[in-house]
Amino acid sequence: MRIKIALSLILLSASIVAQDISFEDYNPKSTLVVPGDSIKVAKFPFIDVHGHQYRMPEQDLAPVIAAMDTLKMGIMVNLSGRTGADLQKSVKNIADNYPNRFVVFANINFEGAGAEGWIEEKVRQFEQDVKNGARGLKVYKSLGLRNKDVNGKRLAIDDPRLDPIWAKCGELGVPVLIHAADPKSFWDDFDGDNERWLELKTRPRRKRGPNNPAPWEQIIQEQHNMFKKHPNTIFINAHMGWFANDLGKLGQLLDEIPNMNVGIGAIIAELGRQPRFAKKFFIKYQDRILFGKDSWKPEEFPTYFRVLESADEYFPYHKKYHAYWAMYGLDLPDDVLKKVYYKNALRIVPGLDKSLFPN
Repeated sequence: MRIKIALSLILLSASIVAQDISFEDYNPKSTLVVPGDSIKVAKFPFIDVHGHQYRMPEQDLAPVIAAMDTLKMGIMVNLSGRTGADLQKSVKNIADNYPNRFVVFANINFEGAGAEGWIEEKVRQFEQDVKNGARGLKVYKSLGLRNKDVNGKRLAIDDPRLDPIWAKCGELGVPVLIHAADPKSFWDDFDGDNERWLELKTRPRRKRGPNNPAPWEQIIQEQHNMFKKHPNTIFINAHMGWFANDLGKLGQLLDEIPNMNVGIGAIIAELGRQPRFAKKFFIKYQDRILFGKDSWKPEEFPTYFRVLESADEYFPYHKKYHAYWAMYGLDLPDDVLKKVYYKNALRIVPGLDKSLFPN
């Protein structure tokens, strides 16, 4: 009898604990049984235009290549190429080991813009970086958020003092991949209506005030102003410009700004919850969309493959704090998929090895 009572108390205690579970911990497994399965290898070889290998100057690239091969990744664009001697070391490491599997983009430190001789030195160094093997320029979100000019004021993305940099990219025929701001929800009220509540709860440093350091709309508009001012320069707007949740608006921007392209890094969850509308968008703008992942986590690529390639329904995303909703496949046609996976990148990024990819 005592044993039965003890067991009953244990079960009751477990039940109470289960009822007290927090939203952060609540992550139920779906009981839905539908056709489909994980896609671990891409249907076609692809180019990741939004890769990061921060230790490339001295890194053993063999393990990275091994992981790339398991995914069918043909080329990784390392956006963390840095500048000067560091960039040269990365280019040499690639040339000595895997000359056709990696390329690097250069980076510029925008801090102190406006100082005497600042822009001339930055343009000169970038031109030298391209001569040394850089295939483009990667601009981090620090421009528009954290970078200050020579007077300590926030440096706007469309600050005219930066124009010679964007013009030089157009002159040299290399693209600019730019990440501006962050999801708009980071600027919105932190309450039950905020779709990124869980992310902001678990990562509170990502939350911003409505004017910190400027309104989201202002920073995004600065980026668009810069694109329009430099029509001879090709831009790749990272993270779909944070408009993957408003593809109608993004389509308007693509129509208005013919030199703007978009990468899909870190926003696949937005596409996976609107499969019919997103599929129409991809078909309409198939020449303007490039594959990119952002963080180098090989185990996360299958979610991208499944969203783009399959017609599967209601499958999980790999990060609950990014998306607590389920994904659906876009089932893109092969000709569109090839453009997203590699053809658009081959056209936009100079000097890539086309022999790695089918026609």
